[in-house]
Amino acid sequence: MIIGILKEIKRNEYRVGMVPAGVRAVVESGHRVILETAAGEGSGISDDEFRRVGAEVKESADAVFSQAEMIVKVKEPLPEEWDLLNEGQILFTYLHLAPSLDLTRALLTKKVIGIAYETVQLPDGSLPLLEPMSEIAGKLSVQVGAYCLQREHGGGGILLGGVPGVKPASVVIIGGGTVGMNAAGVALGMGARVTILDVNIGRLRYLHNLFGDRLVTVASNKSNLEAATAGADLIVGATLVPGARAEKLITRPMLTRMRKGTVLVDVAVDQRGCCETSVPTTHDDPVFVVEGVLHYCVANMPSAVSRSSTFALTNVTLPYILKLADLGPTVALRFDVSLQKGLNVYRGQLVSEPVAKSLGLEYRHYDLN
Repeated sequence: MIIGILKEIKRNEYRVGMVPAGVRAVVESGHRVILETAAGEGSGISDDEFRRVGAEVKESADAVFSQAEMIVKVKEPLPEEWDLLNEGQILFTYLHLAPSLDLTRALLTKKVIGIAYETVQLPDGSLPLLEPMSEIAGKLSVQVGAYCLQREHGGGGILLGGVPGVKPASVVIIGGGTVGMNAAGVALGMGARVTILDVNIGRLRYLHNLFGDRLVTVASNKSNLEAATAGADLIVGATLVPGARAEKLITRPMLTRMRKGTVLVDVAVDQRGCCETSVPTTHDDPVFVVEGVLHYCVANMPSAVSRSSTFALTNVTLPYILKLADLGPTVALRFDVSLQKGLNVYRGQLVSEPVAKSLGLEYRHYDLN
């Protein structure tokens, strides 16, 4: 199979779909890898490093799209890339279709086989291709939140860990999954007072056992959310519904009850966010203020640490890339339940029920035969 790797064109996206070690494994398995020139520069990887492991470097994205049977990316294709897609081409990337009607329609029109990293799901319910980016986003959420809390950046002028005689910041994390757990670990390590809310009591019990009494765990409901966020200095939105839009848990009236200079880092913004007022921002213009609350809503947070993110991503995507290349999509999907969960669009049909419900489109069950 011919596998294509592109230079990402989304604003401030510095990751690349595969590192040289991954390319080497693919080439040694008997496949070809074609790479758009400079695709790895944002992650500190040169064309020569890719060439040395067998990649063929092309001068344009057009050349990669036209030849590749499978496109391996990091982010969803942008409008200027839609016409370059070919019928039957495998598109393996983060798609996040639930909030994007136009992209979904474009992929259906082009009749591609779209497999989304974020919905590949193991039988235990875990999301192996989303997890490393969630770990990174969780850690970064507290790092950028602490930065935004500084007065010159629009925050309330609060030091996350406090000092003797001055209480530390109150950090409230909504969602106890991978993002929330990693955010809690960093916030506690920096000395903050941390509260985490989740609807799953079993998950809260696990987090309590993991972090001990340093972490306050609270059952998530409207009353508890209102009380916790009203006194917060930093709020991390860490909710996730696989493949679907995030639920709007923080309303505009709730913002009015928060202190001026409170910071909200909405990690769920790539699925429309968990706050009513959240809209996606970029790394070079990351924040805006609503009701005195500073919103940080960058939709591709892990790109800020692109090299770490790129290597972490290849670690988990490579086995699936090899399976798709070795077996072809039909056989790979038939025998791998996790890949079936990842399949969003298939040759003109929308086969992801959560996406179909979010967008009000017709859902078609994927026929394994």
